[in-house]
Amino acid sequence: MKTKRIQKIQDSIFGVMSILAFEHKAINLGQGFPDFSGPDWIIEAAHKAMKDGKNQYAPPHGIYSLRKIISEVYEKIYGAVFDIEKEITITAGATEALFSTIMGVVDDGDEVILFEPFYDAYLSDILLAGGVPKFITLHKPNFEFDFKELAKLISPKTKAIIVNNPNNPSGKVFTYEELSYIYELAEKYNFFVVSDEVYEFLTYDNIKHHSILSIDKEKKRSIMISSTGKTFSMTGWKIGWAIANPEITDAIRKVHQWTTFAVNTPGQHAMAFAFSKLDDYLHEFKTQYQERRDFVLNELQSSIFKPHKPYGSYFVLVDIPYSNFNDIELAKELTIKNKVATIPASPFYAKSDEGKSMLRICFAKNKETLLKGIENLKSFNF
Repeated sequence: MKTKRIQKIQDSIFGVMSILAFEHKAINLGQGFPDFSGPDWIIEAAHKAMKDGKNQYAPPHGIYSLRKIISEVYEKIYGAVFDIEKEITITAGATEALFSTIMGVVDDGDEVILFEPFYDAYLSDILLAGGVPKFITLHKPNFEFDFKELAKLISPKTKAIIVNNPNNPSGKVFTYEELSYIYELAEKYNFFVVSDEVYEFLTYDNIKHHSILSIDKEKKRSIMISSTGKTFSMTGWKIGWAIANPEITDAIRKVHQWTTFAVNTPGQHAMAFAFSKLDDYLHEFKTQYQERRDFVLNELQSSIFKPHKPYGSYFVLVDIPYSNFNDIELAKELTIKNKVATIPASPFYAKSDEGKSMLRICFAKNKETLLKGIENLKSFNF
């Protein structure tokens, strides 16, 4: 018999659409990961670590060299200073960092505010922790929120707010003003800001990413979460982290030790090396993704699926042209009949109906894949 908490959890739409895409041999523009491998020099670094005997359990909190290079990079970029031993925890991807964080800070009945559209793991984690989700909509076309509406959502039970910056699936990059307002509310009403920043190095058109670490440098009430998977196109390695003050880090680590305990040892060594080369790597990385984004936006302009321009991440939301189409049914029909898989947007929403009018496309794909997938999308007839 399933527990009551598990009964509240829905199957991920990503798994549903990926299975459908495989069954019907569709071009998969739904899966949120690249269809190409990351840099060879990182793979070679992992192989060297294996050959050098770094194949046993890593320290539970992560190898020192990776925590150290993360602290150095973030101090340089965001201006925050870190206690390497007490404030940085390496996790099995950002997904585990989120789970361990929410389990560590959310009690039964605590309220957690989510910006919708939201990454679906947030809602499941809150429900598993016994928390109560509250929602505020980032309204299209610019995916902005009402400051006053957010303030009205706060109650004595508010324990945290989760910010995904840049946002998956909208590609919104939160402004410094928006983040500062969120943090001011957190200070005033004594709740946490959980900031998921896995796309922190992937912004476009010279848009600057502002980390919560640049606002709450002392980490008084913020938890910053990120990973190597998106930055280095190695999502399968599952190497992420949570950064928080020592008290909250202790709570995160208590969950972490009984879930994964330790993370992929050779991969950690390779990523420590990768971060040491970050400055040399990022220009080409961002240029390639900007080209992919611009290519997709240009191709979609001549289709019936009109895109909302993303300024971060590697996703784009497109409008469904007619309201009589259900986004989930349409996504399935496109996969089966037109051989192109997308993700319906409604599972990213809980309050607004805006998601029912959109599909999400992932452009972290080879150009040939993108071209063929968009050709199939354009072939759809109402």
